[in-house]
Amino acid sequence: MKPDYTNLVKYCVERLVDEPDSVSVDSRTDRSGAYINVTVAPNDVGKVIGRNGRIVNALRSLVSSVGAKQRQRVYVKVVSD
Repeated sequence: MKPDYTNLVKYCVERLVDEPDSVSVDSRTDRSGAYINVTVAPNDVGKVIGRNGRIVNALRSLVSSVGAKQRQRVYVKVVSD
């Protein structure tokens, strides 16, 4: 059974932003790994990225550790609306 990274990422990001209704998470998978695109409101991008990228790097580490159990690479990208 493959893990559902989108639910994990959406859960974490919705708790960080001011506008949780504007959060959308898309994912696609190919041979090289799973790609997750997180779309948030323009004024929430900084909150998801964090100072010096600390929050987004922590999110990437969390998702990568889940993917490592399945021997799958996971990439997270944050974009604004």
